[in-house]
Amino acid sequence: MKYAIIGAGGMGTQYGVLLQEFAGKDVDFIDTWRPNVEKIREQGGVYCSQDEKDRHLVPISVYYPEEYHGDPDVWIVFVKQMQLDGVLKRCAHLFNDRQYVFSAMNGYGHFEKLAEYFPKDHIIGGTALIGAVVYGPGDVNFTGGAHAKAMNMCCYDENQTTVSPEEQQIFDDFKAATLNPTIVDNFLGMCMAKIVFNSVLNTLCTMFLIRFGEFEGSDVAKRMTEELVDEAYSAAEHAGIKLLGTRESEVKTILHTAGVAHPLHFPSMYQDLTKGRPTEVDYINGYIARIGREHGYVCKLHEFVTDELHLAERAFAIHHPDVIAAEEASLK
Repeated sequence: MKYAIIGAGGMGTQYGVLLQEFAGKDVDFIDTWRPNVEKIREQGGVYCSQDEKDRHLVPISVYYPEEYHGDPDVWIVFVKQMQLDGVLKRCAHLFNDRQYVFSAMNGYGHFEKLAEYFPKDHIIGGTALIGAVVYGPGDVNFTGGAHAKAMNMCCYDENQTTVSPEEQQIFDDFKAATLNPTIVDNFLGMCMAKIVFNSVLNTLCTMFLIRFGEFEGSDVAKRMTEELVDEAYSAAEHAGIKLLGTRESEVKTILHTAGVAHPLHFPSMYQDLTKGRPTEVDYINGYIARIGREHGYVCKLHEFVTDELHLAERAFAIHHPDVIAAEEASLK
């Protein structure tokens, strides 16, 4: 299969580079962030490092949507939720019903948008416990080695009860790429479990500007994790959503990921905040809170944390106007 990545940021670059280097796949990259595209072209590829070591240049082919003429078998989409509509519109002329699309973006809302362009049975959803940090244009760090990565995948079409040959091939390619995939049969439960995961580590580490391991090593990490997870599971139960795993297993996964698998990782939400970009908190903690309220359960903690993160965004903008100005200039 030939792959094309939409969104050459941290996660998109990692998936594409690993498919290229370990699975031997033909991979193209599409991006809309001009500084990134121009830097990659200037240096002849993207600089990649693993846990802040072994930085090396990986040759890749990167395009703006309007200049790409390829016809990949599979699209892999890693774009910020707030930007997805615009990026998909710019890529729409490239899509056809033969192609499959995979995405393991944070939060929820992107699959409905992908379904406007692809048949439901050609959409493969995923969740990933895989870390990446963008140092700058054309410069990415992967966190956690081959054995620390883990991901789930599931067809978006609830009527698809068996694994299609195409989904199996994608699984095999991801496995060869050291992404350690698992195929599951509970799409919404899979997605919701990752949202719960992100609602703890992404939000709290961003709010206090710390790495995963620094959070896990604190005296309050376990209690805060248990309380946020419990409230999120209660919201899901009121909504009739059965998550993968239990409250206890989710807490264990969060703390193990933070303290053992990816202790050096800064979440993508942290990266957005410190670069002066809007965060995805409304698609994570805010989504949990909304699901709860829609079904008669008020998530006081998740609503409070959502508001706190927005306050952190405002505080950063007030105290770092130069960063905000630089970010706005890069988008022109």
